Amino acid sequence: MWFFRRNGPSGFSYSSTAEEVTAGIDASALTAIVTGASSGIGYETARVLALRGVHVVMAVRNMGAGKEAKEAIVKEVPPAKIDTLELDLSSLASVKKFASEFKSSGRSLNLLINNAGVMATPYTLSKDKIELQFATNHLGHFLLTNLLLDTMKETARKSKKEGRIVNVSSEAHRFAYKEGIRFDKINDSESYNSLGAYGQSKLANILHAKELTKRLKLDGVNITVNALHPGTITTNLFRHMGIVEGSSQGLVSKVGKFVLKNVQQGASTTCYVALHPQVKGLSGEYFSDNNIATTTDQAMDKDLAKRLWDFSMDLVK
Repeated sequence: MWFFRRNGPSGFSYSSTAEEVTAGIDASALTAIVTGASSGIGYETARVLALRGVHVVMAVRNMGAGKEAKEAIVKEVPPAKIDTLELDLSSLASVKKFASEFKSSGRSLNLLINNAGVMATPYTLSKDKIELQFATNHLGHFLLTNLLLDTMKETARKSKKEGRIVNVSSEAHRFAYKEGIRFDKINDSESYNSLGAYGQSKLANILHAKELTKRLKLDGVNITVNALHPGTITTNLFRHMGIVEGSSQGLVSKVGKFVLKNVQQGASTTCYVALHPQVKGLSGEYFSDNNIATTTDQAMDKDLAKRLWDFSMDLVK
């Protein structure tokens, strides 16, 4: 449809692909971590970053799937610099282990792509007894970012290149619980709503970017933090909603080709925010379809962002 191809101020649109928004960019001096990189838009993000010369560390929960993903990228892009490391974002112990292993490698870190996530899961608690979507989509990435921040600061200082942290959120943040982040009811099974909890975790991604932006600016650090909506994409995120199941009779299969993005389009905003020169110096923003987008009053609430930060710090301690 023509309106999906209409370019915004950036020169890109809903229909732009990750390769298109990074065309001509030489990122061979950069190192990135991409969480959830073994499938979906995480895989496509890792592939395109590697195509542009980035040394990519694929942070994956399933190392077997990670190995296959790495081999597929290297087969297509023989010069690709790819590593895989195990990371289960629903486990704080796994996040700490990953960060320790990465720092022990002595690698620099320019880009942190907080991409992995789960969607609309039945009520489940993580290994740390925290509601699974909040634990995976927000808290694991919150801890990972904090643990790697000193490495990113040192890299930015030595390389004199801007570091970028990218939180993959969702338009579902608009459908978070009316109370915003329900600190007192995070594990309340009786009032649990899978989509409301998903929206809450995606709202947390944006608030995290806002609060971290404020803190980095106060410290005078050359690192930006932005959140984005990748678009609605046919990926295995839908597996808990009963509408994919690999069947041609599924709702997504029937209407997806008309209203959903493909994976190449879905990864474009992530790659745009991570690499494009137009984004230099921008921080605390929310992007959609490769352009800055508007968000909700909740997502702009500085007090809520501060309270979320403090609440998250208490949980990871």
